[in-house]
Amino acid sequence: MALFGRRRSSDRASAGDADVAEPIEAAAPEVIEQQADVSDDDGYEPTTAFSRLRGPFDRSEVADRGDYLDLGGMWLPRLEGLELRLEVDQQTQTIIGVQLVQGRSMAQLQAFAAPRTAGLWAELRGEIAQGVLSQGGSAEVVDGALGKELRVLAPGGQAMRFLGVDGPRWFLRAVLNGPAASSESAAAPLVDIVRKVVVVRGSEAMPPREVLPLRLPEDAVPAEPPADPPSDRRAPRQEDLRPFERGPEITEVH
Repeated sequence: MALFGRRRSSDRASAGDADVAEPIEAAAPEVIEQQADVSDDDGYEPTTAFSRLRGPFDRSEVADRGDYLDLGGMWLPRLEGLELRLEVDQQTQTIIGVQLVQGRSMAQLQAFAAPRTAGLWAELRGEIAQGVLSQGGSAEVVDGALGKELRVLAPGGQAMRFLGVDGPRWFLRAVLNGPAASSESAAAPLVDIVRKVVVVRGSEAMPPREVLPLRLPEDAVPAEPPADPPSDRRAPRQEDLRPFERGPEITEVH
């Protein structure tokens, strides 16, 4: 399993069981209209309720680390053939995100601190949708394998799927790119990995939306960054959609 790493990103979101996940047939999507004000809840009610009984999990819900890859604030399953890219904030030199690459599809994972009494996903997906709409793209909320899901089409034609899960004092976000953004069969393996993620929130006080810091695995060995990758494997410019204040920079480790 290859590990990759160094990327520049913000420390906060901007005013942005091991069972295989069974994709849920989407209900008729609700297209989000651009408005001057974004409410805290878009009012969309899924036809199928989502439960975290099959993941993603909180640290308190698993007995031990087992064969998970320990990244500090997030544990990931070890899977052959899966590439990981660790996103590093250049200013603080802390790892604040993970990219999972499988074939031509990619999922970006980040975990954030959240309030004790309320989730973040309803508010954040509205902010992301309005950012896309303001640039001439489209956005819709549908039922997905992990509950409410935001599917967007950027002005340049790039499709992206934003998945969000609210946990106890944390929020986990996954962004699917490549074939996984439009194909359920391509997305299913990545969604299965997201379900197996364990979030380690910790007991320290953190402002809502602050990213949970990660760390390099103990067996990671730095390597030279690859030459300019093909355009279909290059990390998409999510900063254009403003889910974060700054975009990341990546270097490779094995």
